[in-house]
Amino acid sequence: MRAFITAVSLFLAVTFSGCKNKTELNDRGIPQTLTIAVLGGESIGLVKKLYEPIRIYLQQKLGMPVEMIYLTDYAAAIEGLRAKKVHMAYMSPFSYVIAAKNTDITPIIVLGGNGKPSMYTSNIITRNESSLNSMADVKAHAKSLTLCFVDPESASGHLVPRAYLTSIGLNPDTAFKETIFAGGHLASVYTVKSGKVDIGCTAKLALDIMVSKDLIKADDIKILWTSDPIVSDPIVVRNDLNKALVKKIQNAYLDMGRDAPQVLHNYLKFLTMDKQNLSFMVAQDSFYNGVRKIAGGIKDLKLSN
Repeated sequence: MRAFITAVSLFLAVTFSGCKNKTELNDRGIPQTLTIAVLGGESIGLVKKLYEPIRIYLQQKLGMPVEMIYLTDYAAAIEGLRAKKVHMAYMSPFSYVIAAKNTDITPIIVLGGNGKPSMYTSNIITRNESSLNSMADVKAHAKSLTLCFVDPESASGHLVPRAYLTSIGLNPDTAFKETIFAGGHLASVYTVKSGKVDIGCTAKLALDIMVSKDLIKADDIKILWTSDPIVSDPIVVRNDLNKALVKKIQNAYLDMGRDAPQVLHNYLKFLTMDKQNLSFMVAQDSFYNGVRKIAGGIKDLKLSN
């Protein structure tokens, strides 16, 4: 744990070096440059192409410089908020719940439709050639199987499948031959597909995107379990940011469908297969009470931070 924290600290020191003056707030709570943390994962180049139009749009709407910081995991985003090196962050439901415990932040935006936040599901998967066909098979052979999670702060890639496995008597830390973290959804799926692990966790959305982008074939992967719906990822801000600026940021996202429809369309096209009635909507902390309940129900839950 100490080694991980040291690594994150060093990463942040390098990533945010030279940004001090830009990220500091003036006496009105306004920074020189609005800095937003985004999870780049294992496809930072692709993610940059996705978020650059949003950065330009926000810069125009807010009338101030906007910078996206692409990080490798949610732990770095959490630490960036705590260290006041970023002002906003795109987070997973679980990483938000973790950060909100001791970081002064508020969720302001989430994808949704018809007044309700968008939902997605978690999957436990295996490669199609595997002899595993059900979770009963997994339970029967757990001691000889290797398991792959995504990121410690991922809801669909860690928290939700861990809670499920625990509920059926499989402690991921002791029940399997080996349990690892891949670091990202694509990495988790590829690790399963290649046979390096027997079963893995990811979001159904990640599988759908990978198939649509020809990164995998639909029949490469076999789904063994699907979770109940999970509330979509929030965009959060630090509470020391100027309230009028926060409102402008929130309105910029809410107005994107009207003022920059192509930017929103391209974002939804990449991130979801169901973009018909989706847009940005106001987020509420209470949306994530379900995730809190799941996390609270797991004894000795180990996190990276």
